[in-house]
Order: sequence, then structure tokens, then C-alpha cells
Amino acid sequence: MFQSMLQTVKNSPFASPFQARCDDGLKVNPDRIISAADAAPGDDAESYSCEYGSPKFFAYCAFGGLLSCGVTHTSVVPLDLVKCRMQVDPGKYGNIINGFRVTLREGGIRELGKGWAPTFFGYSMQGVGKFGFYEIFKMFYSGLMGEENTYLWRTSLYLVASASAEFFADIFLCPMEAVKVRIQTSPGWAGTLREGVPKLFGEEGMMGFYKGIVPLWGRQIPYTMMKFACFERTVEALYMYVVPKPRAECTKGEQLMVTFVAGYIAGIFCAIVSHPADTIVSKLNKDPGASFMGVAKDLGFAAMWKGLFPRIIMIGTLTALQWFIYDSVKVYYRLPRPPPPTMPESLRLKLEAAAKGAN
Repeated sequence: MFQSMLQTVKNSPFASPFQARCDDGLKVNPDRIISAADAAPGDDAESYSCEYGSPKFFAYCAFGGLLSCGVTHTSVVPLDLVKCRMQVDPGKYGNIINGFRVTLREGGIRELGKGWAPTFFGYSMQGVGKFGFYEIFKMFYSGLMGEENTYLWRTSLYLVASASAEFFADIFLCPMEAVKVRIQTSPGWAGTLREGVPKLFGEEGMMGFYKGIVPLWGRQIPYTMMKFACFERTVEALYMYVVPKPRAECTKGEQLMVTFVAGYIAGIFCAIVSHPADTIVSKLNKDPGASFMGVAKDLGFAAMWKGLFPRIIMIGTLTALQWFIYDSVKVYYRLPRPPPPTMPESLRLKLEAAAKGAN
């Protein structure tokens, strides 16, 4: 099975950003010398540290995902803590400002750091699955679709590849997410990860760590689908309509700024799409006897949107920084970074022929 998948990835239109492929037998003139238009100024194919789509490439992508998710989520633990408390006890914490005020009054400044350890380890592992598996699934599915369909249906490709990656990423995240929410929303339950893991296991067994997996999928999979598809298409649109020069003529710094802007735009949509499920996850992990449908019914539609504003700030910033860190890792380790997709030559010729035939 894995050999078949690897072979399909190798045959993918994304398998190399430096080779032209055409399904109708057209070939590149071997006597013509073409510079690497998809590289940053001063770069060439030989300057990269590995081949696009190689095991080394995927390993670096997984490491980039580990850094991007682990570091960013840990950095906003105070905001995440207040957001979770607003979701599970809106009467006490109210809005974001009052939530910080009550938290500081009751627990002091150290209270804002509660849950940092499960956040760091949980989201680091999630980042490995989210970004590393996304690259694998994107190449795998594009190999099944072929070059022309990959271009025509690229948004669907981004959606399916990111959903597949997040399915596995959430399995990595769920145990730490359960411990984190319990630490943050149940005063006196546990203060550290070392205390929380054995306590949760003793109270609910192994299933206690995965009780929230379904609503976590409900929150994270739509979030990640929006995150990757919106980011990919926003980058494409920015280079087409906003950036005054082609990506090939942009410096690495300019490319990373485009990455940051596209990431923030994607993050705003991500927060809105996934917020109701995020509220349900917080309630579920606080109450051992709760069920997904029971929590949704008790909350009602309006209450599911409590804490949306701080989450937009948090997720918008997180998503922008994640893409910035992830792309920076690719730049630092000299990984191939193909440009936004362009129409394959074979498809262009077919469309021109069809247009002439219609006339």
C-alpha cells in the first residue's frame, strides 16, 4: 500500500517544480535553456537541499509544522485560557477584558500560563500531522488526478488534502487538548501536565483522553480546510492582483510578507467557521458526563458564539505566524518552494482548440 502511494506521489504533477509535463506528448525543446523562473532571485535548482517530494523534504515540512504550531499556540496561552473560561462560564467572565481581570484577581499573573505544557506538546504533534501530511496528501491526490485536473480542481485538492491531514493530526492532539482544557477551566483539578495526565487516566481511563475527538474533528477539520484552501488561493490572488511583480522577481523577504498577509486573511475565516465546535469542545472537556449533542442543545445557537472576538484575534494572528514560520523553515533549509499554480500548456492548447472549434 505504502509503495503504491509513494509511486503515485513520484508521478504527481507536483513531484518536481523544475520539470515541464504534458499529457498529450508535447516535449520541451532540449536545445533551449530556461532559467528557473519559480525560484527566488539568485536561486537555482542546484541550490536546494533536497528534491521536491523526497522523504527529506517531507521530514523538513513536518519539522516546520512542529515549530509553527507548537510555538504559536504556546505563545497565546493566556488568551486561550480566558477564551475557554468565557465559553464554559460566560456569567462569571463575561467579555475578554473582564475575563482577564477576573483571572488576574483570583490567580495572579502565573494563572495566565496555566496549560502551557499540554498546549506545547499537543500542538507540536498536531503541527507535524497538519503540515507534513498535507504535503504528502496534496502530492498523492494530485498524482491520482493528473496535471490538468489538478489545476482545474486545485481548490478541491487543497480541501481534501488538508482534511485528510487534519484527521490524523487531531488524533495526535486530542489527549493533550483534554488535559489542557481541564487544567484551564476546572480550578483545583490539576496545575501541571505531569499531575493532569495520570489524574485524567485514573478518573476516566484511556477514553477520557479521546472523549472530545469527534467535536475536535468537527472544529479542526473545517478550520484546517479553510486554513489551507483560503491561504493557497489568497497567495495566488495576491501575486496576480496586488503584488506589482511576479513571485520570481520578489526577494525571500517579500515572499514571506505575502505569506503572512495571506495567512492572516485565512485565519479570520478559520476562526468563524470553527468557533461553535470550539465552544462545544471546551464544555465537553470540562464536564466528564457531557455529550456532544447534549452540550449543543444546552448552549443554544447564540451561546456557541461566545468568545468569538478574542478567538478571531488569536486565530488570525496564529494562522499568519504559523504560515510565516513554516515558510521560513523552508527558506532556511533551502527547500523547493514552487510558485502559485499556472495553467498547464497541454490544457491551454486544448482550450484554444475548443474555442476555435466553437467559432
